[in-house]
This record gives sequence, C-alpha cells and structure tokens, in this order.
Amino acid sequence: MDIQVWSDVICPWCYLGRRRLERALSEFPGDVKVTYRAYQLDPSPVPQPLPIKEALAAKFGGSSRADQMFEHVTGVAAADGLRLDFDHAIAANTFDAHRLIAWAAGQDRQPDMLDALQRAHFQNGVDIGSRTALADIAAGLGLSRDAALAYLESDAGTNAVNADLNEARELGITSVPTFVIDGKYAVQGAQESATLVAALEEITRREAVDAGR
Repeated sequence: MDIQVWSDVICPWCYLGRRRLERALSEFPGDVKVTYRAYQLDPSPVPQPLPIKEALAAKFGGSSRADQMFEHVTGVAAADGLRLDFDHAIAANTFDAHRLIAWAAGQDRQPDMLDALQRAHFQNGVDIGSRTALADIAAGLGLSRDAALAYLESDAGTNAVNADLNEARELGITSVPTFVIDGKYAVQGAQESATLVAALEEITRREAVDAGR
C-alpha cells in the first residue's frame, strides 16, 4: 500500500495527523510505504519573525478568535500525547522547510526531518523560516549542517516542492492533512487512529475483491 500525505510543517492538525497515522500503521498488518508531500497553508512571505499568535490574530479577526482555535487544537493534541506551545511558536513561510525535507528524503531521513521540524516549531519556538535555523535542525539529526545550508542557499529542491504544490492543486486538495492511498482513495483531516485503521482495512478488502475479478 502506498500513502502520499500532503501536509504543512506549521499545521498543527498535520502534526497530529502524522502521529495518528503512525499509531494506525503500528496496528495495521499490511506493508505500507508513506511519503510526505509539500503543501503551504499560506505561501505569503514572512519578512521578519513574528509570534504566530499575532500573525493569526490579524488573519482571523482578533486575538479572542485565534486563542479559541489555539486552545482547541492544543487540548486535542494533548490527549494524543503531543505538546503544542503556541506562546512561543513563530510564524514562518515553509517553502524552505519543505525543500529541506526533500533534501533529507534523498538521504532516507524524510520522516525524521519532518518530525524534527515540527518539534522545533511547535515545542521549541524555532523560526523555521530561517535558513540557519533549518541547517541547525539538520545538524541535530546528525546530518551535515554545512551541506544543508549550502543546499538551502541554492535553488535545489525548488522544483520538487513546486511539483508537490502543483499536484495538490490538480487533485483539488484544499485542506491538510490529506492522505491519498494507492493513488485513488483520499482521507482528509487528522482522523482518529482507529478510523485510519478501518479505512486501510476497507481499502485492502476492496483491492482484494478487484484483484479477484
């Protein structure tokens, strides 16, 4: 089974969705390959570091509405064992972070890099729009900081990220996380692990029936 996951690094539901998918796969007996694909909730440039609470308060019409959203997702994530610290999270354009994930994928470290970036953003208050910060995150995984920074300072990975963004548009993906399974089944949102297991089992059953026809 092949699962393509479109997600954005700074999307809390994507962070939660990845945790729930990993838990579901630990309970699912089938052979599954997971690939994470780039998506940007907001491609706008972020000229200087800005607390995400300020950025989203401006976007959603005030701090009260934004705080309600933060409190809700923080509580849901906590129930799944994830800590989200929006008091220190920094708003960032994630294009370079997605490029770094593509670089790590070439070294068979894609899931590790995505996890490191999400922890840096949601738990450690790291500005993942900063190329030097991204290089530090790579070094924290035991990868070459100098190689990561040189990669980020070039145009490498740009085509790979743009290809993911274009495919998301072609597929009509407008919210993340979106899981595309075997190229023809889509599951949207940070579904509960049990729901994901049930979906994978149903897809396996359907494929077996189709193969037997």
